[in-house]
Amino acid sequence: MNVTATAVAGLSKRYGKTEALSSLALKVQAGTTFGLVGANGAGKTTLIKCMLAFCDFDAGDIAIFGVPCRRTEARKRLTFLPERFVPPYYLTGKDFLEYMAGMYQRKFDLEQCIETLASVDLDSDVLAKPVRALSKGMTQKLGISSCLLSGRDMLILDEPSSGLDPKARALFKAALGAARASGRTIFLTSHSLADVDEVCDAMAVLHNGVLRFAGTPADLKQHHNASNLEQAYLACIGES
Repeated sequence: MNVTATAVAGLSKRYGKTEALSSLALKVQAGTTFGLVGANGAGKTTLIKCMLAFCDFDAGDIAIFGVPCRRTEARKRLTFLPERFVPPYYLTGKDFLEYMAGMYQRKFDLEQCIETLASVDLDSDVLAKPVRALSKGMTQKLGISSCLLSGRDMLILDEPSSGLDPKARALFKAALGAARASGRTIFLTSHSLADVDEVCDAMAVLHNGVLRFAGTPADLKQHHNASNLEQAYLACIGES
């Protein structure tokens, strides 16, 4: 039986006179990896903020596993990594992961924690280091690890590969594959269309707040008779 992890219907959001999202309708099936792509300012982060009830919206509805997003219980099955992830600088890596385990109502498991850090190429010595001493890439890996350790059914990741080196990027994609194989839903935004093509079961293209496409990466390439997703994306937004 197909279960809808996220259902967006008629969603509109304005910032003053600017329409950030216009009558958006979108569905994400549970147990899939879904990629949301678009240029800067297309409305990707605004959609995530609406999904998480970080901001109100002007029209439409969003349901998370059938629960209206404005209700607190809608977020009980979610974990979120923002694009600009900045954990408290005074905590050590271990402090941060222990705190997040408490937030997710999970017991902190040091062995599992070390295994998860390794899965994104982060050495366990980060556990003893203060966050302020970590590089951007190391900080990003720490945030990804927290999401993977959350046990939540749906991971919402805003530009998660930002700052990752090639090895970490490859390992991260493998970790996403393992999460999906375990039945979890991945909702991510990315500027790397090659990564979306590789890891996503479905995708959507946002452009100036309007949904231009929803389907599989293969469908988008076929529709525009393109050999790669970058060419298909440009054709989709009318730039080719």
